[in-house]
Amino acid sequence: MPIKVLVVDDSALIRHILSEIVTREPALTLVGAAPDAYVAKRMVQEFKPDVITLDIEMPKVDGLRFLEVMMKAMPTPVVMISTLTERGADATLRALELGAVDFMAKPKLGVAEGMAEYAALIVEKIKAAANSTLGHPTQTRCTKHASMRYTGTEKLIGIGASTGGTEAIKDVIMHFPRNAPATIISQHMPPGFTTTYAKRLDSLCEITVKEAQGGERLLPGFAYLAPGNKHVKVERSGADYRLILDDGPKVSGHKPSVDVMFNSLAEHAGANAVGVLLTGMGRDGAAGLKQMHSRGSITFCQDEKTCVIFGMPKVAIEMGGASYVKPLEALSDAILDTLESMGAGTRL
Repeated sequence: MPIKVLVVDDSALIRHILSEIVTREPALTLVGAAPDAYVAKRMVQEFKPDVITLDIEMPKVDGLRFLEVMMKAMPTPVVMISTLTERGADATLRALELGAVDFMAKPKLGVAEGMAEYAALIVEKIKAAANSTLGHPTQTRCTKHASMRYTGTEKLIGIGASTGGTEAIKDVIMHFPRNAPATIISQHMPPGFTTTYAKRLDSLCEITVKEAQGGERLLPGFAYLAPGNKHVKVERSGADYRLILDDGPKVSGHKPSVDVMFNSLAEHAGANAVGVLLTGMGRDGAAGLKQMHSRGSITFCQDEKTCVIFGMPKVAIEMGGASYVKPLEALSDAILDTLESMGAGTRL
């Protein structure tokens, strides 16, 4: 059965473009194109789409309000169509908190090659959304780790994610105490969005979260998020670890790539590192996690039940790269328990 898609956007041009993309894909079928939330509501009730593409900025009722109401009344996988602005990034992150599966930037018009690439990517995201798991919100819970029993720079945590990862990462690191080991994060996200995402995480976490600049000495109590157009790597610098940014080509189809980050942790930190692979479409990070595992790192994968998309962790598990497979709500304590059992010293 083709995937039923509803397009919701107040721009007639964008509705036309997205409708054409959906219509040309044999695996998809267009059930409607709504110009506002009121028409969209009727179409959702009538056609019961499998996936909705939803504009954030619409007249009368904006996309966020429509999403919030719909996810309570008739939960449906949603791919947000966002503007590449700071305001658009903030609204998109809010949409992901409300239950949207993924997001895409507004299409850039006038470049045939760019439009072909855009069409292929949005079809991929719609297909993934149709097979996603909804309804696993961030848990309000306590962790047993009010603080770590040691403070040192020799242990590192690497976290990688893609689709569904913004909320999963938040769920994990919100429960890290302020003296947790340095954490490096690669989340598939475009430039600009990572800046906003880092600020949002920083406002919610005990640890300090920042977008990586390159050259930083990795310190306890800090998390470093890969910027949306660079790979992050870790290298040894004497007794310290430092973070470097790599402007090389995409790896595993992504930049930042989780594989690049994990491979550098395997090479330079080995058994002093913990690798964590969360929800995501595709296979980025699977080979890198396997490499970490083979170099003595303890590695974790998020389980299928709590993943929005059980793609990247599934491949890593099949490759034998996971020391443990855990539900999302158990990961933070499992990671910190592992680090404490590794018996780090107190060198700064």
